[in-house]
Amino acid sequence: MNIGAVALRSPFALAPMAGMTDTAFRRLVKRRGGCGLVVTEMVSAEGLVRGIDRTLHYAEYTEEERPVAIQIFGGDPGKMAAAAEIVQAMSADVVDVNMGCPVPKIARHNAGCSLMREPEHAASVVRAMTRAVTIPVTVKMRTGWDERHVNAPVLAKMMEDAGAAAVAVHGRTAAQSYSGSSDWGLIDQVARTISIPVFGSGDCVTAEQMMARKCQTGVAGVLVGRGALRNPWIFKQAADLAAGGAVEEVPLTERGRFLLDYIELLLGERIGEADGFRHLPPGEHECADARPAPSRGSAAQRATERPALRPPEWAAGTPRARWVVNKVRALASWYTKGLDDGAALRTAINRAASTDELRDLIGQFFFAEPPRRNRPAFIDDCRLSIAD
Repeated sequence: MNIGAVALRSPFALAPMAGMTDTAFRRLVKRRGGCGLVVTEMVSAEGLVRGIDRTLHYAEYTEEERPVAIQIFGGDPGKMAAAAEIVQAMSADVVDVNMGCPVPKIARHNAGCSLMREPEHAASVVRAMTRAVTIPVTVKMRTGWDERHVNAPVLAKMMEDAGAAAVAVHGRTAAQSYSGSSDWGLIDQVARTISIPVFGSGDCVTAEQMMARKCQTGVAGVLVGRGALRNPWIFKQAADLAAGGAVEEVPLTERGRFLLDYIELLLGERIGEADGFRHLPPGEHECADARPAPSRGSAAQRATERPALRPPEWAAGTPRARWVVNKVRALASWYTKGLDDGAALRTAINRAASTDELRDLIGQFFFAEPPRRNRPAFIDDCRLSIAD
């Protein structure tokens, strides 16, 4: 399928999830195969334009992740257009507009899903962006604000008329957040209403579910978030099904290797990387020892300025290793679901205080011989703790 002039080798895409789908995770997913597009964690348009937001690192990506969409949020047409210009200057393949985030701190600033409450204004945002850039502009939305205001079919048509190259629809309202079930009937209605590609999203945690949604509805693709956190191989498995193959079970050792690779990528971020390896947004993070001089250039010109070399967690004084431990804990809350003794492993990871402890736990759990028998002692200890 294509999004504008951008060709995707697979109709299955990795959805953005704040704090989870960082560049290291996205690279590892792409290495497993079957993922046609990755979308960055959302970043503030205001922050991109001004170059001072502490979440600018969310827009980072590497060549390995292509094709890649950078997702931005905001409600001012001019600033969203300027931010889109920066995304284009960063050589991203697609710029995506977040109209699906239900979090109050985003929605109350006339951004995220609150844009669905003002369709004309939302269309003006997308129209300003499509006039400002030549790369495809896409939109991620929900079914509506609440059950009384389900307007995704109407809004999607307005996005198409405003120049959007594709839309993604999560089948819940903002009021639902992630409760209830994703309404794939309404997603199908949207897909059959407009001529641009539609990605469906929600409740796809297995490759079989992804293929069923792809085959039984009018969607061009399927966007997966939480399912990929549990199973980063889900895209390859779905691609295998699409090619007439079968879903292969992922060996326990491979699941362990994924976590070890994730740790190493995080520990090695921005160390010894070649020039051009990492595409960075303009502006410096707010570091006491790395304060930038004010730029007089345009927003797009500032995209070529050298950013700070540290994400804000490190700049605020968090040691790199501690930051990695926290990232692995967050991923493990999803990654361990469905595994035998997964709850015990999750408890053990949450107790780990260093990356060496994490490696030891992963080795004991995923690489013990013989597999799934004679579980290491820490599993029994964790079970006792949970029972207490």
